Amino acid sequence: MQVFGFDLMAYSERLDHLMVDAELPYPLPKKHFRADIAVRNYREHLDGWALMDKLGFDGIGFNEHHTSPYGLMTSPNIMAAAASQRTTNMKLLIMGNLLPIHDPLRVAEDLAMLDCMSDGRVISGFARGIPREYSVYNVDLAESRARFEEAWEIIKLAWTEEVFSYEGRFWSYNDVAIWPRPVQEPHPPVWVPVSGSQETIEWAARENIPITPGAFAPRSVKKDIVRYYAECLARNGHSITPGHLSIGASPYVADNREQALKEAGPYALYFFHTLLSHGNIGNLERQREKGYLKEESHDYMKPENRERLGAFKQFSQFTLDDIERTERACFGSPEEVRDYLIDLADSLGTNTLLLNFNQGALPHDLFIQNLERFGKEVLPALQAHKVTEVPVE
Repeated sequence: MQVFGFDLMAYSERLDHLMVDAELPYPLPKKHFRADIAVRNYREHLDGWALMDKLGFDGIGFNEHHTSPYGLMTSPNIMAAAASQRTTNMKLLIMGNLLPIHDPLRVAEDLAMLDCMSDGRVISGFARGIPREYSVYNVDLAESRARFEEAWEIIKLAWTEEVFSYEGRFWSYNDVAIWPRPVQEPHPPVWVPVSGSQETIEWAARENIPITPGAFAPRSVKKDIVRYYAECLARNGHSITPGHLSIGASPYVADNREQALKEAGPYALYFFHTLLSHGNIGNLERQREKGYLKEESHDYMKPENRERLGAFKQFSQFTLDDIERTERACFGSPEEVRDYLIDLADSLGTNTLLLNFNQGALPHDLFIQNLERFGKEVLPALQAHKVTEVPVE
């Protein structure tokens, strides 16, 4: 298997003391931001990624979010560029640029430049983003899907055509030939995260693009997504393989599960209670009202799984007992973490894991400790394991 890190890079000072009525105020004013903490945050995460490269991880993933201490990667391309100069072997997974809110030609140029800077190590993830980003950039949520698909067509042309022109609903270009061009031919690999919407699954299947199903969804929901994705791939002449899927989890390695929960549990709770829903629309009905989702977007799922989607209120009420039971948090001894992740990969049929080793502003010493123990005591067994089929139920 391939094992990638995935870093949200939360602002490293806890801000839960600012919460009012169980919510962190939004927008969060400048007076609460400390530049020295941000400077340290970037340096420490770059140090962590350099360590991961030495430990033999296959890649590191970057994300894009805005106007929240949830994550300080407003530009994943800048972060990946910095990481490209601190690492030599790891793939750089941009998961991903939020296509509906950016000029797609600029995205194509940035990623081509980054592919050259890293000598062909870029994996380009594209995402729609969460509703908060649309409010910030004054983009209509109802245009999200159309903007995403149009931007993708433009980026493909920019990467692959000698010279291209495009006349679209949102963007138009005339006689463009980008320089530099990507190292990888015909272009860097493209992955897409799927929270669960039918339309994104169908788009990914048409384009034969690998997916990361259900970031915070339980395994049963992920299986519904994988099943429907396999059906859509087949309709487009493709067969699903373990290379079509990457699965996320948040491991923390200690001497035993009790110690792991004691050390990392409070920071996981901070993530769920304070950061996850900050300034965002978590309610699926409101997302449908605003046109971000269609009424039928989750009709392919089993009824019991549709009810488990978008449960931000549930996350905000998590306790340590819930953290212990949640499927995403694999805390424990090296053997427990190894066995959990192998079972997760086997049950969903993936050969790629995306693992968040620093959820909820974990202190740097615990972040490094987690990386070192995982890299030395878990990583070799995972990389030696191979998943050969996707069990589609």
